[in-house]
Amino acid sequence: MLRLEPRGQPSRLALWLSPLAAMLLTLAGGGLLFTALGIDAWQGLRLFVVEPFADAYALGELAVKATPLALCAVGLALCFRANMWNIGAEGQLIAGAIAGGGIALLAGPDSWPGYVIAVMAAGMLGGMAWAALTAWLKDRYGANEMLVSLMLAYVAHLLLGYLVFGPWRDPYGFNFPQSRPFDEPALLPVLWAGTRAHAGAVLAVAAVALAWLFLARSQPGFRLRVVGAAPAAARYAGYAPRRALWTSMLACGALAGLAGVGEVAGPMQRLTTSVSPGYGFAAVIAVFLGRLHPVGTLLASVVMAALYIGGELAQSRLGLPASIVGVFQGLALALLLLGDTLVRHRVRWRRYPGVRA
Repeated sequence: MLRLEPRGQPSRLALWLSPLAAMLLTLAGGGLLFTALGIDAWQGLRLFVVEPFADAYALGELAVKATPLALCAVGLALCFRANMWNIGAEGQLIAGAIAGGGIALLAGPDSWPGYVIAVMAAGMLGGMAWAALTAWLKDRYGANEMLVSLMLAYVAHLLLGYLVFGPWRDPYGFNFPQSRPFDEPALLPVLWAGTRAHAGAVLAVAAVALAWLFLARSQPGFRLRVVGAAPAAARYAGYAPRRALWTSMLACGALAGLAGVGEVAGPMQRLTTSVSPGYGFAAVIAVFLGRLHPVGTLLASVVMAALYIGGELAQSRLGLPASIVGVFQGLALALLLLGDTLVRHRVRWRRYPGVRA
């Protein structure tokens, strides 16, 4: 019988190479899938590996998609480091988009130039408020944060649908479920002409740097890591798990809310039901690909953004369904989990007494 036996000390090199191996195997699996569909493997993989980095416009689109992924992933990394399994960054992203979008709709063409700061602040507060619901239920009643945060994501999506189908719908929008376009003072500035890359990308890089400094160079960050890695030692040292819960959840909510309002005040310039194609859920994969490290999550977010762009190109050029992105994401996660299992365990064949081979 095959058994998994824990290794005494997993190789640190193997732990860091496992995500790279998972992505390479994902591409290999994607190539086999394209071949099975009668598509040239290199032609299909080129859309995922080469096209997202082909020119300045492609890099701008890569930045547009990597920005919300990185913001959500950094926030989730803080939660997971504190052993708080927040799976609802998607809902916190949508809540931030709603709150920030509501403030943006109040702006006019003559509003003060810095009005977008209020829009971004409202988005962060909206994400924090949504995350606080999960934190409060966990803190007060011991509710499972995975289930609560996940279910609240669907509530946020329904709330968004109600608003853009109802009171916030654009009266001149031909009955499409969307708000009116935001005025210029409520929009994020574009980073470089000819692309849709916006200032949110700079905020995402800043969030990565601040998260790294918090975790690696601050006492509260050290306490948070201890609470997550060794709860018994944290209790002995007097570190409060309750503080780690609220700190990580509110930080994640703020960053996810910033991601959401960055979408509506950036490339979309309005509220729609398609604020996110699942960035909050894809960020979970990015966190584990990045090994819960802020810089690693940024690099993994770029990879996940390339998968989104490749999926869109595969739809338009190869006629494949939108679910091709989910196939690549699911394959990457499955192979990553398999790799981590083999890094931390060795496979042994053990014959039990009385059992014939």
